[in-house]
Amino acid sequence: MILTIPYPNIDPVFLRLGPVQLRWYGLMYMLSFIIGFFVLRRCAKYRKLNMSTDDLYDLLFYLILGVMIGGRLGYVLFYDLGSYIREPLSVFAIWQGGMSFHGGFIGMLLAALWITRRKGWNFWDIADLGSAVAPIGLGLGRIGNFINGELFGRPTNVAWAMIFPEGGSTPRHPSQIYEALLEGLVLFLILRWFYRKNFHRGTVFWAFVTFYGLFRFLAEFVREPDAQIGFDVGPFTRGQLLTAPMLLIGTTLMIIYARRSPRTTTRPPSKSRAQ
Repeated sequence: MILTIPYPNIDPVFLRLGPVQLRWYGLMYMLSFIIGFFVLRRCAKYRKLNMSTDDLYDLLFYLILGVMIGGRLGYVLFYDLGSYIREPLSVFAIWQGGMSFHGGFIGMLLAALWITRRKGWNFWDIADLGSAVAPIGLGLGRIGNFINGELFGRPTNVAWAMIFPEGGSTPRHPSQIYEALLEGLVLFLILRWFYRKNFHRGTVFWAFVTFYGLFRFLAEFVREPDAQIGFDVGPFTRGQLLTAPMLLIGTTLMIIYARRSPRTTTRPPSKSRAQ
């Protein structure tokens, strides 16, 4: 007999106000934005970036917009296009879950490109800044997935296996927790180390691409593939195929950027055009 840890079966709705339902998944996003702002401000101050509080609000707003729109459209295009073609209005039902990291990553990059040109900031300063904060949202988002009982792992007999409500009676890896730790806490600590070193602009961003790619690629080996897709190529999932280029490109460019001449410790305020 395989021993399991009971799944807590947390109600996805933490507060009901008449017809209005407030969900844990949405709360995780809200918390990530609030915490992210304070960490963003601290990181900007550490690098001596010439950014006011209003500048940081503007930056966070456009990054959130890019992540939300890109994440939803990415999920629709990469993971379940057929369903959304049949029911197009369900694209807007984000409270039901269905956000893609890769789409959100593209959306965030486009938002960063737009606001850096508008504000006259250096793109790589903003890319490094946003990357240092991103693991907060990634980690909290995975906790939201766990509460929803979605994106669970593959069958296993490990001592900490869980039986998820939508995963049948088979004990499974709590892969959401693995990802929350790797893509959230561990990645945050790694990028914090990079951010506090005197690396060339852009190194933190490429470190984010590299280590997220590594952690996501590894986590996919114990995460149940999407039911509507299964395995794409041999033992590899859609998530791994989308993430492998990040790992390869990120590692190459992280090394290249890190080997460039370091910046001076005291940096002038950054108001140059994106480079």
